Amino acid sequence: MTTTNEIRAAFLDYFGKNGHEIVSSSPLVPHNDPTLMFTNAGMVQFKNVFTGLETRDYTTATSSQKCVRAGGKHNDLENVGYTARHHTFFEMLGNFSFGDYFKERAIELAWNLITDDFAIDKSRLLVTVYHEDDTAFDLWKKIAGLPDDRIIRIATNDNFWAMGETGPCGPCSEIFYDHGDHIPGGPPGSPDEDGDRFIEIWNLVFMQYDQVTADNRQNLPKPSIDTGMGLERIAALLQGSHDNYDTDTFKALD
Repeated sequence: MTTTNEIRAAFLDYFGKNGHEIVSSSPLVPHNDPTLMFTNAGMVQFKNVFTGLETRDYTTATSSQKCVRAGGKHNDLENVGYTARHHTFFEMLGNFSFGDYFKERAIELAWNLITDDFAIDKSRLLVTVYHEDDTAFDLWKKIAGLPDDRIIRIATNDNFWAMGETGPCGPCSEIFYDHGDHIPGGPPGSPDEDGDRFIEIWNLVFMQYDQVTADNRQNLPKPSIDTGMGLERIAALLQGSHDNYDTDTFKALD
């Protein structure tokens, strides 16, 4: 498993074997959401499933979603060319639960994939949780055996995810990989967190709420899961680099 195509296939196959429906990427221009110009996350095509407006014949899903972040709430444009990890266009690997499993199973599935199937060195992994989320903190200790100093509480919107100004949202837990002290940058929550040493590879969003308006946040019908892993970031890691542009996909453009 060395090429980007093989990594994508391994991700989808893993979740397929764990009972998830493998769903194709939706169009870059969302057909179901007039609040977005472009699809900016894997969960966009499932927005109405999360809110209960739509039902499907499956309760768990996985996809590799084509995304653009060049404006709006999730805008990476100003970072492109300045970091080794940002793009305007990228693919987001994800798994989703629509009222099926919640935090414990999401953390378990993620940890088993990256440490067993992807064989990533556990000693280089650390995670963040929303500062009020004691449940997620305790689950990371139980499932991954991480010490307290590698479970970082973040008291900002960096660990509370929303697709836009309105829509499904909730606290999240991000998995980071430490590329080593030869690369500038500090851990999440530190003054040097924007460097390329500690790279967020996966965001587990615990979808609990629907932001109806700026002042009106309601509970979703069922607590759900939405995760996002940057395909280009995990490809760089598994290909022995901290630089997304030093992967097979981009080298083919030389």
